Amino acid sequence: MWNLKPIFLVVLCAFCALRAAGPDPLPPLLPGESLALAGPDGVVRLYGEDVSRESPMGSLAKLVWIKLEGMEWAAGDVRFNCTGTWQGYHCWTPKGHGKVDLAGALQESCNLAFLAWGQASVGYWQRDYGEGAARARLEDAFGPFLGNRMPPGEGIPPITPDWVGDGDLLRTSPAAFLAWMLDPAQDEMLRRTRRLLLNFRDFNFKDNVWWIKSGTAPVPSDPGATSAWAAGSNGLVTAVLHLPRGGGKAEGLARFRAIMMVPGPKK
Repeated sequence: MWNLKPIFLVVLCAFCALRAAGPDPLPPLLPGESLALAGPDGVVRLYGEDVSRESPMGSLAKLVWIKLEGMEWAAGDVRFNCTGTWQGYHCWTPKGHGKVDLAGALQESCNLAFLAWGQASVGYWQRDYGEGAARARLEDAFGPFLGNRMPPGEGIPPITPDWVGDGDLLRTSPAAFLAWMLDPAQDEMLRRTRRLLLNFRDFNFKDNVWWIKSGTAPVPSDPGATSAWAAGSNGLVTAVLHLPRGGGKAEGLARFRAIMMVPGPKK
């Protein structure tokens, strides 16, 4: 009897590649949704409304921290106990996430864990490199998402929740974030993110297993309202999806899976 699993994977990968070939194979986006993707041919394709319009990047900011400090944090086996509040700041879930390591904090999108680790890293930079070099390091990593909004001064600004995506400081668009992900400079970040989101399972990109980072972002014009982001890749197709106000982390993940035909996790 044939083993149908390899055949299914080949068909699924071919279908994902077909979805990157043009607008027709894609299901209709909902009003306000925007999608940027690149397939195996490397050609970027944009769909939906306002695909190049910037808005707060929300939890996608955590991928920038993974690029910047992920290797050091992984080597140091960072841990954080999220109770929902820390130093007067609040996580997005009132009860907190409990004890998380780097993989858990990325999977749960724990703002407070990334904030605590980010503050600690900046303290090390200031001690080891000096204020000016520490500021330059922060600007270099987050520059594509800062515009002209970097807080003024010669030293490094306070690392507040704005720096982990809970605010309007860091902005991007599906088209811009996809371009950032496709830059070869992000290759190591992509590999690290893949392993963290897949619980350190030893997948190679050639296995065509999807990782997806979703998260919630604020809507500056409507305090209390939210939008959602989802970004992911299987090594063949890389895509970034933005949902308009009303979306959230779970909704962003569900819509990404539906649009890109990504199977849900095994139960």
